[in-house]
Amino acid sequence: MADDLGYGELGCTGHATFRTPVLDGLAARGLRFIDYHSNGAVCSPTRAALMTGRYQTRAGIEGVVTAKSHRDTGLALEESTLAEELGAAGYATALYGKWHLGYSPDFNPVHQGFDEFRGFVSGNVDLFSHIDQVGMLDWWHDDTLRPEPGYVTELITDHAVRFVTEHASEPFFLYLPHAAPHYPYQGPHDAGYREVGDPKPVGGVVPDKARAYREMVESLDAQVGRILDTLDELDLRDDTLVIFCSDNGGTGRHGSSNGPLRGKKGQFYEGGHRVPCIVSWPGRIAAGRVSDEPVMSIDFAPTLLRLAGARESSATDGVDLRGHWLDGAPVVERALFWRRSSQGRYAVRRGGWKLHRSSKRADLELFDLRADPGETTDLASAHPERVSALLAEYEAWESEVTAGVQPRAK
Repeated sequence: MADDLGYGELGCTGHATFRTPVLDGLAARGLRFIDYHSNGAVCSPTRAALMTGRYQTRAGIEGVVTAKSHRDTGLALEESTLAEELGAAGYATALYGKWHLGYSPDFNPVHQGFDEFRGFVSGNVDLFSHIDQVGMLDWWHDDTLRPEPGYVTELITDHAVRFVTEHASEPFFLYLPHAAPHYPYQGPHDAGYREVGDPKPVGGVVPDKARAYREMVESLDAQVGRILDTLDELDLRDDTLVIFCSDNGGTGRHGSSNGPLRGKKGQFYEGGHRVPCIVSWPGRIAAGRVSDEPVMSIDFAPTLLRLAGARESSATDGVDLRGHWLDGAPVVERALFWRRSSQGRYAVRRGGWKLHRSSKRADLELFDLRADPGETTDLASAHPERVSALLAEYEAWESEVTAGVQPRAK
């Protein structure tokens, strides 16, 4: 999982500036989605949805679990996670990279089903010193702080290669949520600039942020290549399902691109949540396929658990994508929802129609995404019946998913 990678930033999605030969090749040999959506338009909500297979609203995580204001909260331990269920089915499990679902050791990934964790728990860190936004060291060995030298993108991969090698003879689930290309913008040859206790906000002293951003994306691509090479060397590639995606849309700054889509990270226009997604499984998923079926982060959990023959929670909101991945069967039609209640923003989609509200006081907008994926033309006044139907569907969903939920990150 990339962090803040926009829809238009890979070669295979039409961004000609960045060199991403590994991911382009992965798409050519697998299934590329052009209508895949992160559950959130910012970091933590998507991660909560991915781990639980449920709308993040049910866990009370609609916003960012921040280093400044949410250090005592996180994803509830009562939530059933993908790692817990795969672990119970005999899989070795590991997470290397960004957790962002709880700062306290009580909420650490090793208490949420992962056998191993190396990485950081905040939203972003200096990629060299691993200092977070409020000046605290944030690099963990399981639930213990333990400094470790290295550029984060490469360090994540070092651990991943070790894990795959050590567990080559058994089933494994490896979750690699990268820091790139989220700020601070630091390429692999730049230098870290934060120290413990540093009060200044995370930003960057690198003068050419566009250059650093490009290097971050290209470094991420190269590190994905190291994982794939390891699978090849161990003769595991045909037995391993590989998924690549992003947690939300790009920021639109320093070379970040959401392609032809309107909006950016933090918004519920398409640019905020329609992101790259590639699924590859040689011999099982036909090469070179492109899917325009609308799918979401919550769909991974039920699909992977059923592929693994693992137990699945009856509370799952996602749908099983096995038939679509393996045989090209259509995905069952359902409504898709996004919400940020503290800001009065939401969106609901059914089929090609999407109803959108950008703030508490904003008018409702209606878009026909099949004809207008860039959301250039508001059709609300022309189709009041569709507005009413989608609004009723959203309100019914909102009532159901918020019943009894205590917000953890608004």
